[in-house]
Amino acid sequence: MKKRFPLLFLLLGLAIVGCAKRGTITGGAKDTIAPVLQLSEPRNGSVNFKGKTIKLYFDEYVKLKDVNKQLVVSPPMASTPDITPTVASKFISIRLTDTLKENTTYSLNFGQSIQDNNEGNPVSQFKYVFSTGSYIDSLKIEGTIQDALETKTDNFVNVMLYEMDEEYNDSIIYKEKPRYVTNTLDSLSTFRIENIKAGKYLLVALKDVVANYKFDPKKDKLGFYSEPITIPTAQRYALKLSKQIPSFKALKPTQAAGGRLIMGYEGDPRNIKATLKNGDEMLPSIVTQMPDKDSVQVWFKPVKADSIAVSVVKDNFAKDFFVKLKSQKTDSLSISPSINGTIHPRQEFSLKSVTPLVKIDTTRITVLDLNNKAVPFKTEYDAFLQQLKFRFNREPEQKYAISVLPGALTDLFDKANDSLDYRLSTKQSSEYGNLIINLKNVKQFPVMVQLTDEIGKVLAEEYSESASTVEFLGLEPNKFVLRVIYDANKNRQWDPGNFLEKTQPEDVIYFGTPLEVRSNWDVNEDVDLGG
Repeated sequence: MKKRFPLLFLLLGLAIVGCAKRGTITGGAKDTIAPVLQLSEPRNGSVNFKGKTIKLYFDEYVKLKDVNKQLVVSPPMASTPDITPTVASKFISIRLTDTLKENTTYSLNFGQSIQDNNEGNPVSQFKYVFSTGSYIDSLKIEGTIQDALETKTDNFVNVMLYEMDEEYNDSIIYKEKPRYVTNTLDSLSTFRIENIKAGKYLLVALKDVVANYKFDPKKDKLGFYSEPITIPTAQRYALKLSKQIPSFKALKPTQAAGGRLIMGYEGDPRNIKATLKNGDEMLPSIVTQMPDKDSVQVWFKPVKADSIAVSVVKDNFAKDFFVKLKSQKTDSLSISPSINGTIHPRQEFSLKSVTPLVKIDTTRITVLDLNNKAVPFKTEYDAFLQQLKFRFNREPEQKYAISVLPGALTDLFDKANDSLDYRLSTKQSSEYGNLIINLKNVKQFPVMVQLTDEIGKVLAEEYSESASTVEFLGLEPNKFVLRVIYDANKNRQWDPGNFLEKTQPEDVIYFGTPLEVRSNWDVNEDVDLGG
């Protein structure tokens, strides 16, 4: 018996350990169920609403997340409702701080902002509706939103309706809040505005940067339907967002150096006319773009004067300025090349000057190949960008020497260049690929055919006035996104919409699959624009 007791205790211990390892306690299945509204005071859908406070009761503890961004009140109120508590609770209290309009249906869409406290499951698109009149307006309008130029559309876009009554005018989108509004929030490219009354409306979409329901052309993107819409309607509306070019406006110039003013602007700066006067004396001037700035440079030969008059005219803008002058040094003539080294087939060689050029003597410029043989060339000077462009035939596996002798380039201040030398080289043709695009069902010509990278930067472009076959020769190996732009006004650039002129953005069509071009390959692609 004494020998059996230890063996008995050992077997009993093993049995207990074995039982203890049979299972583990877990927290149970993850909660994926959204909170449920149990009661609202007043009830959701109330009419003849006169109160100032609304309470929503849920079946579990809820919290508010990004409610200031997610909540959409339609029609917009002058002051945002006060929503409490800010901590987890089984109820939400809404205090209306604005004076409500008579006989109006209001909706408060909380988006995804009401969530359960533990897992963050949202009460998706929860909406509370009430009317200050005797019935709830029940009409709706639906549609889609897309960016007019880019493949990706902005999120949190307002879609708005303005009543086109006797007080309506086109300036309303700049000054007044809409009658009805919804928001695409953080993921949708479709929209639906509900609880609308019958009538005639203006429909617009607004990427509202400052969130005030008013269009600011300097900051916001706008999409609009060109014609008034009548509700009720079964039509689905497509709106295209674009950043509109504001009307030209010049800002007061300031002196930057001897003989140079800087002038800020809004709108398109090309073809600005700036007239400078020192008393009755007219001062010759040149206007150029300031690199990477919304400013232009106004150049003139220095004068001994305390101030000069500057008259600026462009389109419908005309304004006179007076600029005080100080004695300052003029900018020095400096020339820089666009490329110095390997030049690819689709690149262009140019020289950029810090000061504007007024005289170019091409007899003092030479282009020689590897064998010191002269290569015929032509130049073109872009005065606005201060760029001297070179055009000459380039052969594969060749080297070129560009020499600019002293005095070939003279600027506005009568300063000439010193000796300049640049070296360029080309690669063999097999290191590049070709892409031939065959356009089908072209709606109209001309078209711009562009190859971009994945974020929309244009890498290559061809312009076709009538040909359905477009060739991109000498491409560096890459993957390209293809887009085609119908150039309706034939100005060789994409134009956004203009609300006041009621013109829509020029049509842009993307070819869905990226096109890969490899070295020594010819890619032939059919692109149907009729879809």
